[in-house]
Amino acid sequence: MEFNTICVVGLGYIGLPTAAIIASRKKHVIGLDVNADAVATINQGKIHIYEPDLESVVRTAVADGYLKATLVAEPADAFLIAVPTPFKGDHEPDLRYIESAALSIAPVLQSGNLVILESTSPVGATEAMAEWLAKERPDLSFPAAAGDDSDIRIAHCPERVLPGHVLRELVTNDRVIGGLTARCSEYARGLYQIFVEGNCIVTSARTAEMCKLTENSFRDVNIAFANELSMICSKLDIDVWELISLANLHPRVNILQPGPGVGGHCIAVDPWFIVAASPDESHLIRQAREVNDRKPHWVLNEIQNAANSVKLDGTAAHKPVVACLGLTFKPDIDDLRESPALEICKMLCDSNVLEVVVAEPNITQLPDQLLGKVELLSPSDAIERADVVVLLVDHRQFKDISRTSLGDKKIIDTRGLWRR
Repeated sequence: MEFNTICVVGLGYIGLPTAAIIASRKKHVIGLDVNADAVATINQGKIHIYEPDLESVVRTAVADGYLKATLVAEPADAFLIAVPTPFKGDHEPDLRYIESAALSIAPVLQSGNLVILESTSPVGATEAMAEWLAKERPDLSFPAAAGDDSDIRIAHCPERVLPGHVLRELVTNDRVIGGLTARCSEYARGLYQIFVEGNCIVTSARTAEMCKLTENSFRDVNIAFANELSMICSKLDIDVWELISLANLHPRVNILQPGPGVGGHCIAVDPWFIVAASPDESHLIRQAREVNDRKPHWVLNEIQNAANSVKLDGTAAHKPVVACLGLTFKPDIDDLRESPALEICKMLCDSNVLEVVVAEPNITQLPDQLLGKVELLSPSDAIERADVVVLLVDHRQFKDISRTSLGDKKIIDTRGLWRR
């Protein structure tokens, strides 16, 4: 079981850190991506995404000759597929990126290769990937037909890392590995043991797929409880953060913190994969998703009410100015995927009744949805301009802002940062 050359397909928020970590273990890594700019950037020892400490690891790996990026697949001993899995239509899983990735590596597969799907996937996606590969390469045998004796080994091993801590968690977190056969699992575990210090636990591919969906659905349900509680407390004139801190004094209660919604490519998406697979049984999971998807609209209504009070008090002859502090889906990163803060800001702009300014210290240019609609300012400049200040993401830069410095401005604090 020799893995001297490993191909990572998809050089995004998971694929690039994974490629860099493996390359840091003195293994030759080929990073395959369809984005020519990303490929060129990586080959210069730079990065096209932000993750703490990632650039230094990539720079060293490229300089030492262990990491290179390419637009065309090359032969390797193992292939790790880490591409997006969005949904389509009525929250149905969209596997086109996984299929495209499989088709891109099929021509260079050789007997003895290992292919691992890391993308968070609906149950059955790993088997579907194996079928796509088998159709493209009838000269090779695959687990469905040949079992343990297959030429190509197939497994699923979902990532489970926290943005902002990806490099550390890739190494320290336990991994759940599901091969299509026992031999597939054995080979996959051998690959991950190159860089994983946590436990590598073997199960079936379907269980591994469902495990990741379950982890994210568990978190989504618990966040939905906190978000629903925040809306109830607002109606009853109760400080939800004080309430939660008191309730959490109970030794068996651990309520999470509410926010403006739920973002990121995982928690905001993955529960729908379970709902799509088993709609008649997944009532709670669906309801939690709907609660969290409604929260941005509730925040928007709160902002509009605050802006109306500015107009009604007779002191503002101009269009009320709303400062949105934060656009990313969580603190201290640049990731805008499924961000409720970005959704709220876009809805404010689309309403066309308010002037909107934005402070987001982790980006240097506005996303396409906001171009020409808002100004990107420093936190101090945004606050100075504003009649209504909306805290959407609790970035560290915002924690230095005292409530007293906001004066008599209307405040919508979705993170509880300025409640004292």
